[in-house]
Amino acid sequence: MSTAPILELRGIVKRFSTELDLAARLLNLLGAGYRAETVHAVDGVDLTIRRGEVVGLVGESGCGKSTLARVIAGIHAPTDGRLFFEGSDVAAMEGRERARFVRKVQMIFQDPMSSLNPRKRVQDIIGEAPVVHGLVPASEAAAYVDDLLAQVGLDSSYRRRLPHQFSGGQRQRIGIARALAVRPDVLVCDEAVAALDVSIQAQILNLFADLKSRFDLTYLFVSHDLGVVHHLAERVVIMYLGRIVEVAPTAELFREPNHPYAAALLQEVPRLDRRRRRFQPIKGELPSPLDPPKGCHFHPRCPHAMNRCRSEVPPLRRIAPDRWSACHLNDG
Repeated sequence: MSTAPILELRGIVKRFSTELDLAARLLNLLGAGYRAETVHAVDGVDLTIRRGEVVGLVGESGCGKSTLARVIAGIHAPTDGRLFFEGSDVAAMEGRERARFVRKVQMIFQDPMSSLNPRKRVQDIIGEAPVVHGLVPASEAAAYVDDLLAQVGLDSSYRRRLPHQFSGGQRQRIGIARALAVRPDVLVCDEAVAALDVSIQAQILNLFADLKSRFDLTYLFVSHDLGVVHHLAERVVIMYLGRIVEVAPTAELFREPNHPYAAALLQEVPRLDRRRRRFQPIKGELPSPLDPPKGCHFHPRCPHAMNRCRSEVPPLRRIAPDRWSACHLNDG
């Protein structure tokens, strides 16, 4: 496997701002005190993903991982920072180069029903994009769709059906086939099994593993479930309130997490050797991204927080080969 990154993120920031409507501005003339709000969804993320690897991106709901996934897939433009694909700055891409990036980095969404056009048949859902991109002649689209359906474990007769005629697991397979149709190099999977029954989750995870080897794919697998990531990922990225707090090979992270937040997440993963241990959820609630805490974002919930944590942002620094952590405790 090449060590050169297929994707590289440098200082990626994504904010969502809401402007005051006319009513709020009029009420402010009377002293109401309404303010425009800014959601700090992603806050200065640096990350590299090597070609052919599977990276798990993990964190609680609301931590910004889905927003980061959409930035990587080109759905959201970053507010600040730079995204590189195969060494080229995505923001500077135009024409064919931009079209190639859009084709090569595909996203698979959490809810397969809402991500599939309910008025289109499977034939068009899967077959339209490869024809538009010139990958397949229109006359061969039907046979191409049949082959893709077979690749994801579905019968070719299904191509004439509409999305509502399928189960959740079947719809997710159609979404995977749609992504594969344009011959991508990277699949960004945003909670791709979260909406499915546990038994179906296992089938889809096994399908992802099979497709990786068959098509030489690179995965960014976004999930709040460390158990799912443990099954699939080679490297895990832990995200908290818009920032990456730890990056480590999967086995090393599960054996000995470094960041207190990563350790707390792992304490919540059910394990046979801890059957008699009393469950202890992470203390406190995830702060609002509208007004994140100063310093280390995790300090209001961290049992090891010091005064320094409340005012100084800990940098994401290397603590061992291929391991990174953002915690002042590593300063000794």
